[in-house]
Amino acid sequence: MATPVVTKTAWKLQEIVAHASNVSSLVLGKASGRLLATGGDDCRVNLWSINKPNCIMSLTGHTSPVESVRLNTPEELIVAGSQSGSIRVWDLEAAKILRTLMGHKANICSLDFHPYGEFVASGSQDTNIKLWDIRRKGCVFRYRGHSQAVRCLRFSPDGKWLASAADDHTVKLWDLTAGKMMSEFPGHTGPVNVVEFHPNEYLLASGSSDRTIRFWDLEKFQVVSCIEGEPGPVRSVLFNPDGCCLYSGCQDSLRVYGWEPERCFDVVLVNWGKVADLAICNDQLIGVAFSQSSVSSYVVDLTRVTRTGTVAPDPMQDSRPPAQQPPNPSAPLRRIYERPSATGSEPQRVKQNSESERRSPSSEDERESQAEIQNAEDYNEIFQPKNSISRTPPRRSEPFPAPPEDDMATAKEAAKPSPATDVQFPVPKLEVLSRPPVVTSTPAPKAESAIIPATRNEPIGLKASDFLPAVKIPQQAELVDEDAMSQIRKGHDTMCVVLTSRHKNLDTVRAVWTTGDIKTSVDSAVAINDLSVVVDLLNIVNQKASLWKLDLCTTVLPQIEKLLQSKYESYVQTGCTSLKLILQRFLPLITDMLAAPPTVGVDISREERLHKCRVCYKQLRSISGLVKSKSGLSGRHGSAFRELHLLMASLD
Repeated sequence: MATPVVTKTAWKLQEIVAHASNVSSLVLGKASGRLLATGGDDCRVNLWSINKPNCIMSLTGHTSPVESVRLNTPEELIVAGSQSGSIRVWDLEAAKILRTLMGHKANICSLDFHPYGEFVASGSQDTNIKLWDIRRKGCVFRYRGHSQAVRCLRFSPDGKWLASAADDHTVKLWDLTAGKMMSEFPGHTGPVNVVEFHPNEYLLASGSSDRTIRFWDLEKFQVVSCIEGEPGPVRSVLFNPDGCCLYSGCQDSLRVYGWEPERCFDVVLVNWGKVADLAICNDQLIGVAFSQSSVSSYVVDLTRVTRTGTVAPDPMQDSRPPAQQPPNPSAPLRRIYERPSATGSEPQRVKQNSESERRSPSSEDERESQAEIQNAEDYNEIFQPKNSISRTPPRRSEPFPAPPEDDMATAKEAAKPSPATDVQFPVPKLEVLSRPPVVTSTPAPKAESAIIPATRNEPIGLKASDFLPAVKIPQQAELVDEDAMSQIRKGHDTMCVVLTSRHKNLDTVRAVWTTGDIKTSVDSAVAINDLSVVVDLLNIVNQKASLWKLDLCTTVLPQIEKLLQSKYESYVQTGCTSLKLILQRFLPLITDMLAAPPTVGVDISREERLHKCRVCYKQLRSISGLVKSKSGLSGRHGSAFRELHLLMASLD
């Protein structure tokens, strides 16, 4: 009797030394699943073809370690963000630097390309999210709301929304055309590392270091289900292209989940350690992981994986009937994305043609940034032979063959649970959640806050059509450098006048400060009638609590009320800090003094202190109403106002 041939379900494909120093980031091209980009501590971005040993192209220009990389959908552009906060965009087909984008103040933690327009979103350790227009070389909008590093960004399939995940345990959904937060999804108890949109339905998945995966309904803005018990922090998730399941790259295993109801379809053992990214092509899932300077790639044969509650084929029985499909597998449970029609057009991208004079990078970029083709044969195979239908050569789309069984260098055979027997792997705990009316967060009306960034962060001409594919209309003229400089100079003189006046006012306050009279210094700042000067002074006083006295509170409290109503975030933050300090140090004294019975005789110092306490009490009562009204805001300011509201409870 012939021995049946056992086919592998998962195997290690290759291991390469990707950089001269440690690898700090990597990403797979999602269209082909065959293109790999790595960023390293050597400040380079290297491109590889999966299962080939040689580097295709090395991109230089960054002066600090590359923290994040991302390929656009057609795999023609790559963007890389560094530890210093700079972002560079390269055109892979032209093998040259395209743009350098500056503006973040800390590490770039996440990047994503818009699916249709020429936009890149970046998230940083400085807590900001920025939307960049590649054509205009600049930031067109800044989204502020996270209080810690933004770890992952994803555009929705229709290009209208942006989802962000951060170390502050929250997921936020942003409306690109409105330029505001639509909803905040709380619930995770640890940093959120990854978010992913369902390819068709209004559904969002998020994975966290708290070892859970949560699914969010984007119509009702509420949680659908939660999967607990992951073996470790969730770093990479990926929906199947048809949306039937979600893959989670766990520690040394691949897990396949459904969400309505929440369940684990399959667990496949893969020796990939901490897998960093996943991609799918030709019913094969590609996973990549990195350790020090090495990058390893792995393959999982999805034809042998249970994905939709079906019965997986038995590797020992070729004659087994095909798996039965669930009824109406394509029937969606919720609204489907309405992708704009791209008939007769392709997604917009920067062309290096007759407009190259206006769109070419600066001479400084050309000197510092290069795209070195290190393997011309692989480069030509991938980027050069392309036509109007598809640029992907047939060789790139062939499935990776499984290694022979007796190859000792291959990965350990993945164990497959049989549908007829008990699963031998620890199945994660699935937290069954009923669908509540609304989670703690509400849609846009509640998310709108009176606190907005400075007007310089308003969009510069963004409209809905910017996020749609190009249509057959004459190309809109771009701003040439001279026009752009002219627009910048328009406000330059005004800004110089403002800064000169502020500098003069601060010199006046500083002259009084050197005398050591803090109260008089604050009085002089208030008399100038410039809140920016008051903010500068309070930021210094707040750092040393011993400088605060009761008479100083009587002067500062009216200014705090103005700061809390300001539209500038930094002013609100300073006001909250000062008010919290006053409440913690002086509120018990004020309430005790006012509650004490009158004394016999005349005590001038006590009478003066009692008068100051009455003034402060009156001012605090005036502020308490404002604090109470703002305690319902979302985000970090909402939590700050809620804390102040609790501290002021004794005033009622």
